[in-house]
Amino acid sequence: MSSIFTLFFFFLFLKIATCGVQNNNFNLNGFGGAKLDLDGIASITPEGLLRLTNATRMKAGHAFHPVPLRFKSPAGETLSFSTTFVFAIVSKYSDVSSHGMAFLVSPTVNLSTALPSQYLGLFNSENCSAANHVLAVELDTIENQEFADINDNHVGIDVNCLKSVYSRPAGYYSGRATDDQFESLNLHSGEPMQVWVDFAGGDMQFNVTMSPAQMPKPSRPLLSATVNLSSVVYDQMYVGFSATTGSSNQPSHYVLGWSFMVNGEAESLDYRKLPQLPRLPRSKQKPKHIVVWLLPLAIFTFALMVAATVILVVRRRIKYAEVLEDWEKEYGPHRFSYKDLYCATDGFKDNGLLGVGGFGRVYRGVLRASNIEVAVKRVSHKSGQGMKEFVAEIVSIGKLRHRNVAHLLGYCRRKGELLLVYDYMPNGSLDKYLYDQTRPSLNWAQRFMIIKGVASAILYLHEEWEQVVVHRDIKASNVLLDGELNAKLGDFGLARLCKHGTDPRTTRIIGTIGYLAPEFTRKGKATTMSDIFSFGAFLLEVACGRRPLVVEAGEEEQVFLVDWVLENWKARTVLATRDQRLGLEEERSAMEMEMVLKLGCLCSHPMPEARPSMRRVMQFLDGDKTLPDLSLAYMSFSYPSLMQNQGYDGGDCIVSIPISVATVSTSSLNAR
Repeated sequence: MSSIFTLFFFFLFLKIATCGVQNNNFNLNGFGGAKLDLDGIASITPEGLLRLTNATRMKAGHAFHPVPLRFKSPAGETLSFSTTFVFAIVSKYSDVSSHGMAFLVSPTVNLSTALPSQYLGLFNSENCSAANHVLAVELDTIENQEFADINDNHVGIDVNCLKSVYSRPAGYYSGRATDDQFESLNLHSGEPMQVWVDFAGGDMQFNVTMSPAQMPKPSRPLLSATVNLSSVVYDQMYVGFSATTGSSNQPSHYVLGWSFMVNGEAESLDYRKLPQLPRLPRSKQKPKHIVVWLLPLAIFTFALMVAATVILVVRRRIKYAEVLEDWEKEYGPHRFSYKDLYCATDGFKDNGLLGVGGFGRVYRGVLRASNIEVAVKRVSHKSGQGMKEFVAEIVSIGKLRHRNVAHLLGYCRRKGELLLVYDYMPNGSLDKYLYDQTRPSLNWAQRFMIIKGVASAILYLHEEWEQVVVHRDIKASNVLLDGELNAKLGDFGLARLCKHGTDPRTTRIIGTIGYLAPEFTRKGKATTMSDIFSFGAFLLEVACGRRPLVVEAGEEEQVFLVDWVLENWKARTVLATRDQRLGLEEERSAMEMEMVLKLGCLCSHPMPEARPSMRRVMQFLDGDKTLPDLSLAYMSFSYPSLMQNQGYDGGDCIVSIPISVATVSTSSLNAR
């Protein structure tokens, strides 16, 4: 009897061991009936395709093998692994970039804190840390400066962060020449491609190879590097895929087949069993048949059509006439035709008007070719000397890539006006939430998040981009809010660029009264310090819910918000200046509010050298540095007298007046 029990337990142990080995490898030629762990918008189609994303905006999709695999031996050594898969990124508009996807190794299938868009559903803006224990091979189709991407079509190895440790442009080595000729691949072409990922645990060698589907594996990998994963992977890890969509041109990310093995080479995929990709529907046009009954009638009709066509063409050319000089051809895709923008905004009708400012009117539009929502700003700008440099700067600003900077898509020049095209922000500008009584009020947590977002954008413009960008018009009406109330600093029509270590060339005072630094009004020379002064006015505007400049009821005297806050600071009632719609029940909120009010006064100091740098401002806002205890004598100044002392007379300048100037009495000002 004992021998029977011994034999039974031996076979049971053998079965368990065999299952453990089988769990460490699989081969899926299509996903029909596969029991994957799916979340987000990921699904398996009836044809057996793993579809990670669909046309839903700003969403993520994940698919994982349902059980974790062993990545370390009982002795703690990192095991080798191999995987191969066939994928395709299918988009209606293959010439417009869309967000990519990634193969990943993760300690968990719960990625609920990860963000869509450029974060690929892997991380968010704050969790780039060794504590993630995430390995990914990204197939990225958008260039993001914040992640130091090499281009908008690359393959990268990511360890705990979206800043790739190694990356290369997408492609493969064909081996058709002695030096292995490199062939480029377009990741979002809609065509299926195959990727092989091989890791040798002994020498920590990591290889990534790719090629068009059904082509033999190239002998030379695209990426080959030493990546030490001993501190990255746990004993057991999950393997899977992640993909996301953004705000425009939502693609579908597909995986057709997937094979994986630990301590061995992944089995080859059987291309005959892989499901077929869907093809986008194409409209079928039936030929038109024209029956001619009478020859004279046909000739007469033809003549009328020719005449009508000539008249229509002439009228349309006059209507859509725009300025296009030879030197502008070099800017290529950054230039939009006036006709496209006219059609996108439905003729710039008032029902599409988003806002009116001192420098132009902004309209909502939809580009017909790509169905992308945009905001089009019409700016008056005289054509003449300096226009080439101005347009060149606009094109350069279009290269900015930061999560808190509105993306400038391009421009159009027509007669005496310039049209700037931006990404559309569904929640409009921040000033509407501060002053429009029909809009819901923002709470302090939302306002503080917006303040930090704008500060991060200015730091990027001043110090982190390839050139220094002086915005020259920082204010609440130029801060846009996306669908999740994230701040996007926009309206770069007045911005100026210069190399690091030099000053921008400006000849006229330009900006908005109340946000202009005193030294700027005297010298007409904008610097990063004048931007910080404007940011100080912006801080007070957001915290107090008031414009930087108000006019007392029945009086012509102007009251500057910074003077009012300073008076209350002296009276030790600085918190009384906050927007009374804000509740400060928590001690932390009160401390943040007081810090922001005092920081706004410090940034608005009349002496440029007394203002903090933008990097120091970020340290204050992040809590990494404590705001110094400034003496009230050091902070005593009067903005109107400063303007006069600096010699400002309003000559040779362009200023923007806020759309509506509040009129209040001194008593009501102090009451709030």
